[in-house]
Amino acid sequence: MSEKKPNQTVDRAKIFPVIKRVFAENARDHIAGYAFAIACLVTVAGSTAFTAWIMESVINETFENKRADLVWIICLAIFVAFALKGLASYGQAVALQKIGNSIVARYQKRLFSHMMALDIGYFSESRSSRLSATVAQNVNGIRDTLNLTITSIARDALTFVALVGVMISKDALLTLVFFAAAPPLFLAMRAIAKKLRVASKEAVEFNAHVIGAMQETIQGLAIVKAFTMEDQLRQRVFRLIEMAEGRSNRIARLSERTSPLTDSFAGAAVSLVIGYAAYQSIYQGQLPGAFIAFIASLLLAYDPARRLIRVQVQMERAYVNAKMIYDILDTPIPMREEPDAKPLTVTEGRIEFDNVVFGYGEEEILHGVSFTAEGGRTTAFAGPSGAGKSTIISLIPRFYDPRAGRILIDGQDLRYVTKQSLREKLAYVSQAALLFEGTIRDNIRYGRPDATDAEIEEAARLAYAHDFISALPRGYDTPVGENGANLSGGQRQRLSIARALVRNAPILLLDEATSALDNESEAAVQKAFDNAMKGRTVVVIAHRLSTIAGADKIIVMEDGHIAEQGTHEMLAKEEGGLYARLNRLQGRRDEPRIAAGIE
Repeated sequence: MSEKKPNQTVDRAKIFPVIKRVFAENARDHIAGYAFAIACLVTVAGSTAFTAWIMESVINETFENKRADLVWIICLAIFVAFALKGLASYGQAVALQKIGNSIVARYQKRLFSHMMALDIGYFSESRSSRLSATVAQNVNGIRDTLNLTITSIARDALTFVALVGVMISKDALLTLVFFAAAPPLFLAMRAIAKKLRVASKEAVEFNAHVIGAMQETIQGLAIVKAFTMEDQLRQRVFRLIEMAEGRSNRIARLSERTSPLTDSFAGAAVSLVIGYAAYQSIYQGQLPGAFIAFIASLLLAYDPARRLIRVQVQMERAYVNAKMIYDILDTPIPMREEPDAKPLTVTEGRIEFDNVVFGYGEEEILHGVSFTAEGGRTTAFAGPSGAGKSTIISLIPRFYDPRAGRILIDGQDLRYVTKQSLREKLAYVSQAALLFEGTIRDNIRYGRPDATDAEIEEAARLAYAHDFISALPRGYDTPVGENGANLSGGQRQRLSIARALVRNAPILLLDEATSALDNESEAAVQKAFDNAMKGRTVVVIAHRLSTIAGADKIIVMEDGHIAEQGTHEMLAKEEGGLYARLNRLQGRRDEPRIAAGIE
């Protein structure tokens, strides 16, 4: 318990800055809408107070003084008050919903744009399912912060103040007595709110964990079933759900404690007022109208007072949601462009690594790597897993920047060229054949948005994808499903290769691009690559050394260093060399496949 108190104090001090920031970023763009909503809320408050105030005339002038001439005026006034209240309630609800939806859309766009600007390292450290769950659940916190503030001030606070004004005008002494008895109630509510604050934060976090775990499970359902992980994951997710349920139940118990407290207090107050009014009417001969109006004001003030008491709890939850969103938006964008960054100009496509040092976190992966990939030639990387091959390819598009050393293309340091111009000169095929929502044609066209249908089909032919695409019922207009779920692994990889080919870039990066292909498709795509590689600089990684035997240069990596480099013929003959050993091992593994006629 002692460890939580400091955190609570710090967080409480941060609530106002977050609310202030939300207003600063959004209020100015919705001034007209908020002004209309506030006018409607003021009308609601005024009509509610008027309804209580006119009760004295209703009782005294109609029932006690028998003023028939005033009945229709009073009835009309009450009708107008209720009609105005209904219209104003509708107007403010629609206006605030419209503004809220606009704010949610704005923050969703901001979040997406900001996350697209973050480097890959951020996403390797943050679980994608957790990020998605946070964005989906918490983005409404920004809207709730604004709407709660507006409605609490313009509707509930004004209504309460107006009704208290009516109470004072009817009986100031009784109002004073009423408020003298109120402080214990507010102290009790404050104690409940403190507990609710912690429970609300925990509930938001646990619900995000639940959504993230479910999304993760759905995305990896094939692995879940293949490894019979259902029971393990069921227990894990059920435990998270039960913990979230427990926090929600605690919130319910705490928040609903306000009801017996406020109801008991209201019941005692109304009983005392009725008893006092009856005494004044019976023994003092006073008309009951003022007391009825006082009671009506007291009863009508009950709901806005209760909402105002609960607004702290609601604001706490809104704050927690908004804070999580700002934690993402405030994540600094690394690798910003240098002030004098210029567009990359590719002439030969020569890539140079000059004593490059790089690592993820504290671990160093590349230790002073230097090599040259000649323009218009194919440079291949081989070596055991974890040697740093994929890291080298990830540095060329500046997914990361090296800790030391330089990477140059045609003599231009990549730190001083714009990332947009750099990546426009590259075509990239990763190990994972990632496809996006849409049709096959859409996914190939992502390589170059202005590509014609003819160019898309030609790229598909080069990637040996045209035949299977044409065999589909809708051809190139076939939806690929979520991440290409409707296609086989080899088909997805061939589409990703077609996407790279349609880009028609001078530099081609292949990170085990044929890893998901069967032997027949791999041989066909390799022939297509032989054609596509002509006149381009190609950097390729492959575990199967047979696929890089024709490379102009092979660089063998080991533990973040360059162990060997040369042609396939040279390296395969080098006694005791790493490449020769890997080549022999792979040859033995492939012998049974060759004997069986697989290769």
